[in-house]
Amino acid sequence: MATAIQTHGLAAIEKAFAQAKTEKRAAFIPYFPIGYPDYATSLDVITAFAEVGADIIEVGVPFSDPLADGPAIQAATQIALKNGTTPQHCVKAIGELRQRGIQTPMVLMGYVNPFMAYGYEKLTADAKKFGIDGFIIPDLPADEADDFQKLVDGYKLGLSYFVAPTSSPSRIRLAAQKSRGYIYLVSITGTTGAKEALPEELTQNVAAIRTVTQHPIAVGFGVNTPNQAKQLGQLVDGVIVGTALVKAGGKSVDEARSLAAALRNAL
Repeated sequence: MATAIQTHGLAAIEKAFAQAKTEKRAAFIPYFPIGYPDYATSLDVITAFAEVGADIIEVGVPFSDPLADGPAIQAATQIALKNGTTPQHCVKAIGELRQRGIQTPMVLMGYVNPFMAYGYEKLTADAKKFGIDGFIIPDLPADEADDFQKLVDGYKLGLSYFVAPTSSPSRIRLAAQKSRGYIYLVSITGTTGAKEALPEELTQNVAAIRTVTQHPIAVGFGVNTPNQAKQLGQLVDGVIVGTALVKAGGKSVDEARSLAAALRNAL
């Protein structure tokens, strides 16, 4: 089991990054959706992530129109939806994972529409109740998030906004100002998915963000191999891996565990 982190909410996320920094490495942040390939297996995969030392786990909420996701994650979330997975299942899944003894910080990643339907007030209250430490909402811009932001801040939870290579300096500043925990930098424009090489402009993107914030920067969208994770980990504070782990988890829990361990050990 990963090192127990007894704090919760935003404090747990901040502590995870601080611990990784103390160990002179980037935080390992795997992503996996609830309900894929089925509910029980998704919980076992996430448990395996915690056991191999994930620093923070992004738990995906399936949605019918996931604009930011690449083909592998879209396919996985469609299967999860066919399995009947709802946002309520995802929230309760984190509660079940906590009951297993997992202390690793977990953030819920999903789109605006399902979260609005759930109700922002109920969602943030349930986050506190079930052990969700924060949120990532790809299609919620920082300048349209005031209602949700107030609730998140009230419960002392994390909230990460997306910054893309195409983001203007003013949008980067706003996202940095409003993010709680870490900035989510998209390393490529477009949808998620494993890419062969890290983009050259990534160094410039990271430098630009560091001029306006001291928040940790985590990069997702494109990390596929331990070698890529190692390269990226020398540049940023957190390495997010989704597509490659979703593909592995679709095959078996053991395959997901093995890849997650290799990624974590590369950092």
